[in-house]
Amino acid sequence: MVDVVSPALARRIALAAQGFARPLPEAAGTRALNGVVDRLGLLQIDSVNVFERSHYLPAFSRVGHYDRALLDRLTSGRRGRTVEYWAHEAAFIPRELWPLFEFRRREFARMGSDWGGWVAENRDLAAWLRSELAANGPMRASEIEHDANVRQGPWWGWSDVKRTLEWMFRTGDVVCIERRRFERVYALPEQGLSAELLAEPPAEGDAVRALVALAASAQGIATEADLADYWRLKRARVKQAIAELVDAGVLLPVEVPGWTTGSKATPAWIHRDARRPRRIEAAAVLSPFDPVVWFRPRAERLFDFHYRIEIYTPEAERRFGYYSLPVLIDDRMVGRVDLKSDRKAGVLRVQSAWTEPDAPRETAARLAPVLRRAAQWQGLDDIAVMGRGDLSPALAAELAA
Repeated sequence: MVDVVSPALARRIALAAQGFARPLPEAAGTRALNGVVDRLGLLQIDSVNVFERSHYLPAFSRVGHYDRALLDRLTSGRRGRTVEYWAHEAAFIPRELWPLFEFRRREFARMGSDWGGWVAENRDLAAWLRSELAANGPMRASEIEHDANVRQGPWWGWSDVKRTLEWMFRTGDVVCIERRRFERVYALPEQGLSAELLAEPPAEGDAVRALVALAASAQGIATEADLADYWRLKRARVKQAIAELVDAGVLLPVEVPGWTTGSKATPAWIHRDARRPRRIEAAAVLSPFDPVVWFRPRAERLFDFHYRIEIYTPEAERRFGYYSLPVLIDDRMVGRVDLKSDRKAGVLRVQSAWTEPDAPRETAARLAPVLRRAAQWQGLDDIAVMGRGDLSPALAAELAA
């Protein structure tokens, strides 16, 4: 008989799996950051720096104030804990997961035509780049490009070298061992990864099954679509992996009332080790690229929270703000705040603050300490609420108290 999980319990299971059932540590160090990396399996990378770069935010949401240099050490260098790869989108993943993505690297190698024929037409350049890295060691594209970086066509100003290195990064011909000023540092695989990681990879079916199991552990409770999105896997592969994991007792079928596809209940599974907490006590702002909300259909299904990032929306058409972050209070998404770190002035600017329908009366009171922590974490001396949004007056009053 299939277990029935209430929507409220499903939210708590999902948040506990993501690390929100734990109190904030008094001092978050490397051990706490490693715990976040282990639990999530990846930190998505994004270039927007208006508040803070995305990969720093999931740890802040879960462990509070920490030294970003500690995370830099985990994500940088040939001895770092993680390596960058195209896992969800571009992301830092634990190095031990590298072999699991060999099937994806092979797929990228077969997709050369999707790059406008660039791959087939520039094999000599790829060979030259390999020889440069072999001779000189890890380098940034800007250190080795030999053509003028001229804006032309659809390539957004990328030089021929940068284009080719991006393809080689996806296919695994080169690896990214760190970022300097957010620019990738490329290396040959043998320069950046251990011989063990470069040994014979697992079969595709085994790799996909392992990735689906990791996604299930990170999500706690999930649908097939949720599990597929976590690592951007093809649904047919995920369906087969789910069946095998059910047979192995790793995944348990459940039904969540209200989770429907058309008129039918949407099949869901819970990881056998998932916690089922009776309550969640949390207060956090989330990155737009946090696993809790990055798959928008899941965010709507779990939290009845319709979320879209508006950085690509013309300013006049934005509803909530340029870099609007979801606000999590306990097990609900209760609002969103558009934050900007004004580093020159030393001020955290709350560009706008909004509540969701039925947000609790204490939303501003619960959010204010989070913003104070955020300002301290960013090294900012003050917080300025700019006034836009229905939550702004109450938030400004709380922060002034």
